[in-house]
Amino acid sequence: MTRETKSTYDAIIVGSGPNGLAAAVRLALEGCKVLVLEAESTIGGGTRTMELIEPAHFHDVCSAVHPLGISSPFFRRLPLHEHGLEWLQPEIPVAHAFTPEKSVVLERDLQLAVETLGEDGRAYYKLVHSLADNWDQFTIDALGPLRIPKNPALLASFSRNALFSAERISKRFRLPETRALFAGIAAHVIQPLDRPLTAAIGIVLSAAAHASGWPVAKGGSQSITNALASYLESLGGEIRTDVRVEKLSRLPDAKAVLFNLTPRQVEKIMGERLPASYRKKLQKYRYGWGSCKVDYILDEPVPWRDERLQKAGTVHAGGTFEDIAAAEREVSLGRLPGRPYVLVAQPSVIDASRAPEGKHILWAYCHVPHASASSQREAITNQIERFAPGFRRIIHDDRVLTATGLESYNANYIGGDINGGMQDWRQFFSRPVSALSPYAIPVKGYYFCSSSTPPGGGVHGMCGFHAAEAVLTREFKLRTKDRTFRLKLD
Repeated sequence: MTRETKSTYDAIIVGSGPNGLAAAVRLALEGCKVLVLEAESTIGGGTRTMELIEPAHFHDVCSAVHPLGISSPFFRRLPLHEHGLEWLQPEIPVAHAFTPEKSVVLERDLQLAVETLGEDGRAYYKLVHSLADNWDQFTIDALGPLRIPKNPALLASFSRNALFSAERISKRFRLPETRALFAGIAAHVIQPLDRPLTAAIGIVLSAAAHASGWPVAKGGSQSITNALASYLESLGGEIRTDVRVEKLSRLPDAKAVLFNLTPRQVEKIMGERLPASYRKKLQKYRYGWGSCKVDYILDEPVPWRDERLQKAGTVHAGGTFEDIAAAEREVSLGRLPGRPYVLVAQPSVIDASRAPEGKHILWAYCHVPHASASSQREAITNQIERFAPGFRRIIHDDRVLTATGLESYNANYIGGDINGGMQDWRQFFSRPVSALSPYAIPVKGYYFCSSSTPPGGGVHGMCGFHAAEAVLTREFKLRTKDRTFRLKLD
């Protein structure tokens, strides 16, 4: 970017999670002088990997499996593999522990999945094949703000099913194990399964399993962060850690400031600089449920009763559709379920670098009420033991992170909410507020770029990408035809 500026930087990004780094990279690709500020001593936000319990055992503190990371329209156009990012695909993307005696797996190959699902194969194929077959185009339309789609027919076809509840869509399946499989995938939405739009995440993540898989990053999720940071620095971008921004006066001069933070934090930092009406809207922004997570060190692989589950990168330990729906309903009422729906990732089955030879790490969490300080170690362990008898015997050590602990670890996880805010129909696109450009704050030069903007939670960087696009258009008056880097999204 060639122009004169009196500012020290063209853009400052507050927060070094995937969205903040994506915004920084997008701006740096246009020649902007970019500075990223991180409050903690380690970059990455929700994609940090650490030796939490013992040396040489590398745990993903928050996110672990990345169907939308490998699918990101922005990430997949960057040379991140040249900066150390390698995706590892499990043999089975996702499996569901249905009863202590029976499980169901979702094969990576769609036709094989259809055969495996038996009499429900045809209904499943009709639900996901158009997305799986047109995945790259779909993610361009879906992972962004509300706008005129590039492929309106595809999005319309998806919307006909996505607008419904997971409970309603699951009734298309005859077999209870298929209904349970879909429930486990849809429950990533972190809402009761009888709510509108909860089918959407179930359909999207199911299609992703066939289109791009549910991979892990070799070495841990930190590899995604490190690759983005390395690429940013190769473009001339700058990153500083241990800089906590609590007031605007703490920031150097810049043409634009992008906050990879949630509304509560931005409202506190900007205070009376914000228009009163906008500030009130930020104060009314709704945060979602919390999560409680347990990291395990195991002396052996998980002794799943169904040995196929040892080949799965992700296992949902939840039981029947009714079991999962009941557990999630309890959370919505502010109660802790006795048998929670548990999401399990077993990265060391795929990535031997994550633990010493003979050892394994396991990542597991369940949903809990917002800001719950309760440990669900026993409930999570019991649920895994239910489908893997002998699991307790192989636990070498473990560590619990409650919902309040998650917020202490990452200030963006308000009350343990890992999605940056409730993502129901009221806040699906109108996050943080309803606006033509949800990224722009109505104070010149200030923007949101966090998961509190469309398309919401997940490690995909598209919130940051679209925020950077808004900055380039509004602050630097750059249109597509003028850009030195053209992102071919069509």
